[in-house]
Amino acid sequence: MKYEIAHTTAYDYGGDVSVSHHVAHLMPRAFGRQTCVSHDLEVDPLPGVMSSHEDYFGNPTTFFAMQAAHTQLSVRARSVVDVVAPDLPAESPPWEDATDRSTMPLEAIECAVDSVPNRLRVVLADYARPSFVEGRPLLEAVADLTARIHEDFAYAPGTTTVATALTEVFESRRGVCQDFARLEIACLRAHGIPARYVSGYLETVTPPGVKRLVGADASHAWVAVYVPTFGWVDVDPTNNFFPLDTHVTLAWGRDFGDVSPLRGVIVGGGEHSLKVSVDVVRLDSRR
Repeated sequence: MKYEIAHTTAYDYGGDVSVSHHVAHLMPRAFGRQTCVSHDLEVDPLPGVMSSHEDYFGNPTTFFAMQAAHTQLSVRARSVVDVVAPDLPAESPPWEDATDRSTMPLEAIECAVDSVPNRLRVVLADYARPSFVEGRPLLEAVADLTARIHEDFAYAPGTTTVATALTEVFESRRGVCQDFARLEIACLRAHGIPARYVSGYLETVTPPGVKRLVGADASHAWVAVYVPTFGWVDVDPTNNFFPLDTHVTLAWGRDFGDVSPLRGVIVGGGEHSLKVSVDVVRLDSRR
């Protein structure tokens, strides 16, 4: 499936920003089943410094610095991406096999260790335990945990932010995609299973007869779990399924902080407002 994506982030500052430094993960990652056909990043006003590199996890990363006073900042990424559905394993080993660090690659070991407080880890291990009965195939256990999170937690935009503690998400039983991804990752890691955070896009499908609104799509987040002898398998707790070709991957890492689409440090500016617009269009069959 081929998608055209436009992602615009606009800041309006209450005063002059004298200097700002930013890091962007806005170029879709290229890997086995995804190809970034084209990508363009426009920053207004023009930055004084701009460079691109791959970060520790191999994600395309752009650094830019604004060195002149400004009261507004617009960052617009345009990409065309080809996504191929993965070949999911017909069967998976018992989940206990996924906890054996002696056979894990380094990238999996790094994603098996969590930084949540020990008390929360115990709580989440207890919550996830019914899914991880002895000898159960790993992906069957993951599917069961994903379904329970989808059933037990309400999707409630505006109730959390990227700074909301996972404890609060668990206690309130509500949140958005980033919260559910963090929750499932912590549950998996509490049982010693490697899981990583994936940032990207999911096309919004409108009901028949409803006009598609430009900019109404959104960034998305989901999970990838490491399956021994096979590799990483994506799972989407917000929508309760294993993604095929509907998800476009931007970046992956241990948690949101590793893959934030855009973050930075500014000097000055006072209060500011933020507007984000995302448009994901399927090129194979335009609506």
